[in-house]
Amino acid sequence: MVDRRRFLATFSGMGFGPTLLPGVLWALADGKAEITEAMIEQAAAIADVPIPAEYRKTMLESLNDHAKNFQEIYKLRIPNSVAPALVFDPVLPSTKFETQKRPMKISSAPSIAARGVPENLEDVCFGSARELAELVRTKKVSSVALTQMYLQRLKRYDPLLHFVITLTEERALTKAREADRDLAAGKYRGPLHGLPWGAKDLLAVAGYRTTWGAGGFEEQKFDENATVVKRLDAAGAVLVAKLSLGALAMDDRWFGGKTRNPWNPAQGSSGSSAGSASAVAAGCVAFAIGSETLGSISSPSTRCGCTGLRPTFGLVPRTGAMALSWSMDKLGPICRSVEDTALVLDAIHGPDGKDRAVKRAAFNWNAEFDAKKLRVGYLKDDFEKPFEQAEEPGKPDAELSPDEKKKRDEQKARREERRVQVEYDRKFQRAAIAKLQAMGVKLEPMALPKFPYDAMVPLLDAEAAAAFDELTRTGRDKLLTEQGPDDWPTTFRAARFIPAVEYIQANRARTLAMEAVSKAFEDFDVIVAPTNSQQLLVTNLTGQPALILPNGFRGEDAPPATKNEKG
Repeated sequence: MVDRRRFLATFSGMGFGPTLLPGVLWALADGKAEITEAMIEQAAAIADVPIPAEYRKTMLESLNDHAKNFQEIYKLRIPNSVAPALVFDPVLPSTKFETQKRPMKISSAPSIAARGVPENLEDVCFGSARELAELVRTKKVSSVALTQMYLQRLKRYDPLLHFVITLTEERALTKAREADRDLAAGKYRGPLHGLPWGAKDLLAVAGYRTTWGAGGFEEQKFDENATVVKRLDAAGAVLVAKLSLGALAMDDRWFGGKTRNPWNPAQGSSGSSAGSASAVAAGCVAFAIGSETLGSISSPSTRCGCTGLRPTFGLVPRTGAMALSWSMDKLGPICRSVEDTALVLDAIHGPDGKDRAVKRAAFNWNAEFDAKKLRVGYLKDDFEKPFEQAEEPGKPDAELSPDEKKKRDEQKARREERRVQVEYDRKFQRAAIAKLQAMGVKLEPMALPKFPYDAMVPLLDAEAAAAFDELTRTGRDKLLTEQGPDDWPTTFRAARFIPAVEYIQANRARTLAMEAVSKAFEDFDVIVAPTNSQQLLVTNLTGQPALILPNGFRGEDAPPATKNEKG
């Protein structure tokens, strides 16, 4: 598949401007001009498919018919909420999963409840959801008081951290009063009862705007609540804010600014679940919901020191959430403890009759399970292998022009920056392995199957371009905050030139990868890996879950962060 930058350069060099971007061949003069043999020749060069001159004429009638069909589909103005007829299924024929639901076994009442209520309620702002639940259940703290405390903290720290897009204060106080009334009447809804939470602002909430973090969508509203919002309402949880995400789920920059890491506000919180991770880490919500397509729970949880759970694909309904990639989008909790993620997942998983990708699988949390019984593998090379990044061959410095030398120096600087970042992180990763071993966890070295995983990323790009097709065709993509070579507007434009045949071929390669990775898991229940190792791409492509855990506090010696993940 043609490299994005190379493609754009080639495309521009052929004399075509941005007006041709809506489709590989079809949109010349807004799609009203007929396709010519010359256009076929140029498109074939871009697609790297040689078509001899004598065959181009025979293609004209068919291609022009295709162009008319595309225009008919455009007229439908398909909304982002409509999924394709094809549904990605990560469950292979050999896969077995639980379908029988059993009662949850949560941990015993935590010590925070035994200590009583502090004079200053903010002293419990960093408590786990399990701890806060016990304070509410025992009526030592009311949901209203907890909600007011977190609302005040959100207002206080938002000017510094930029993690709130919309406070849902009126709704929150109404739900909190309802939670307190229910509890007084003996109607306890479970461990999320009365707990304030935040939603990544790609989840629809009736009566409030759902901005997707993007310029041009600042006042967008939907009439219904997302399924996850409905389920957390039913669990008695209290939505206090719609939290920031990078524009259309990219990075940590949205139309209101850049969301910050509470532990180091000079640093972005990473993305795209930027506000969800930042607010949890800052003690401004009991928990939050984020989403991941390719790193958007994993990356900000790692940056901000949260515990994030990216569930198995097809476990949590995405109904009412912005679609980026129908075959890769997942919704999941960002919390302050592992058990918190289990409590939230228990409330939000399972079919809703609308998201056809969701399986009828059971999630059964048991806090008493002995983790030492697990067969644990770890990606030994990712924890121990020294950083290696080959330098591209080229002319000797003496033969370079000033511009070429400057470009080479910039490349060297970027490689060195990456090397410093990797080596700095490695000491924390090694410490995590040492801690697991000290806990008595037996770790077996292993490696993931070798596949061209990077070559499958265009699956995401193509689906995202389809999800925001009209944005690109109308030119409204210029309203998005970021317009660089790796940002969504450029990705959407370039993705229109990914051939349909190559999209299918990448999906076939994905099937092979799923089978190989599934086989690798036959010997292990859990695989331990650094967040930003190869596993991030592999598990997102194949549908496996990931639990992200903090592994140390980065101090002032930490190197600058590198570019964040998509989705």
